[in-house]
Amino acid sequence: MVDVSAGPQTSDKGLRAGTLGLLSSTVIGVASTAPGYSLAAVLGLVAAVVGLQSPVIMLLAFVPMLFIAAAYYYMDRADPDCGTAFAWVTRAMGPWAGWMGGWAIIVADIIVMANLAQIAGKYSFLLINAQGLAENTFAVTTLGVLFIAAMTWICYVGIEASARTQYFLLGAEIVTLVLFAVVALVRVYFGDPEGAITPQWSWLNPFAISDSGALAEGVLLAVFIYWGWDSTVTVNEETRDSTITPGKAAILSTVVLLGIYVIVTIAAQAFGGVDQLVENSDDVLSVLGTEVLGSPLDKLLIIAVLTSAAASTQTTILPTARTSLSMAAWKAAPARWAAIHPRYLTPSQSTIWMGILSVAWYVGLTIVSEDILFDSIAALGLMIAFYYGLTGYACAIYYRHELTRSAKNLLFMGVAPVLGGLILTWAFVQSCIDLLDPENSESGSSWLGVGPPFVIGIGFLLFGVVLMLIQWRVSPEFFRRKLVVAGDPVRGPAITKELD
Repeated sequence: MVDVSAGPQTSDKGLRAGTLGLLSSTVIGVASTAPGYSLAAVLGLVAAVVGLQSPVIMLLAFVPMLFIAAAYYYMDRADPDCGTAFAWVTRAMGPWAGWMGGWAIIVADIIVMANLAQIAGKYSFLLINAQGLAENTFAVTTLGVLFIAAMTWICYVGIEASARTQYFLLGAEIVTLVLFAVVALVRVYFGDPEGAITPQWSWLNPFAISDSGALAEGVLLAVFIYWGWDSTVTVNEETRDSTITPGKAAILSTVVLLGIYVIVTIAAQAFGGVDQLVENSDDVLSVLGTEVLGSPLDKLLIIAVLTSAAASTQTTILPTARTSLSMAAWKAAPARWAAIHPRYLTPSQSTIWMGILSVAWYVGLTIVSEDILFDSIAALGLMIAFYYGLTGYACAIYYRHELTRSAKNLLFMGVAPVLGGLILTWAFVQSCIDLLDPENSESGSSWLGVGPPFVIGIGFLLFGVVLMLIQWRVSPEFFRRKLVVAGDPVRGPAITKELD
């Protein structure tokens, strides 16, 4: 008999253990990517670059994500630490690289929160036909801040509340996207909408893109709309069977996203044609929604984007709070961030500070210039490529003594993670080159002779180096940690058995 008087089980950091299952974890991973918003914001841009080959771009962008998801799967089996990339890179590549990986996660999440809050605020007004308020910066910002506050509170009161909220938000989003895709394709095949194109298998042929530069740019645009699935692993210490379930959920999340992105892209392109996607690149779904579903059902697409942004706002707080919690537990960040709420068993201080910093960043950028807000989003890709790539390399390094034991180990612990890391390293370098040009920024302005997104992205990484050096002086113990390989007797369930 279980002794209920002992209270809930907790992880070594004090989080509520065994709360989430495979479905809950997968829902968090898919919701974190904000598929509705991501498609609305990126699909038109991809179409402008590669034309009819947009569906295959979604497929190609999935490849490095799947490879990195494999790295997350195997690293979580070795060490289900909620710090994920921070903890794993520290073990495999050393504390300096690990600290920077953790910093990149925190910065990426804070940057994207501003954009998600902006979308949530704007689309709330569009939903009630308040066009004037949707274009009012003060009104949108105020409502966006309220969204951040509400989602911070939900994350503060417990992982169960967060998971239940995600079921509703993601469910509404996926149902709407599926409805849009089905109705659009039915009308294309059995009706005659103006500008419609019958879907072709050639849309899935990558060799139809003759311009290698266009191929690279298209993949760069699409690869980052998959970002966020790793939230499934950051709640690993609160998941049942923490060494298996989070990794499975990460891989399943990427597969679900692939299906959503490819199907909706085919449907949107078939119904509206490439030109319409390009002309409405700022918000493809709201324009097509009116034509595909008609009034008042077109409001469903607005709801899809709204719930997408709201869900992602919440699931962005989760990984940031847990990354900073892990860093504090490892003495790589201020000790107060390791505080756990005695009742809710959540990282209370980390969660609150995530909300505060997100609001400060959002309001500050909005006051200075909305163009800079969008420029900061362009810099987001650098952070994502940086810590995803590090994790891929860390997996192969950590398991280097296991790779020759079987073909499976070599492929999934070594080859796939390294290939994913190399692809994302290329994406990082290519993004830096593109962002150097001020013309590739939203504002078109020049900071220090280069584009603002480049300054923001690289500036944050350099600022991280400064903070890391300060932390080294304050708490040098963390930076003395030794490298670890699979099988070493370290804190946490390091793998000591054959994985086949």
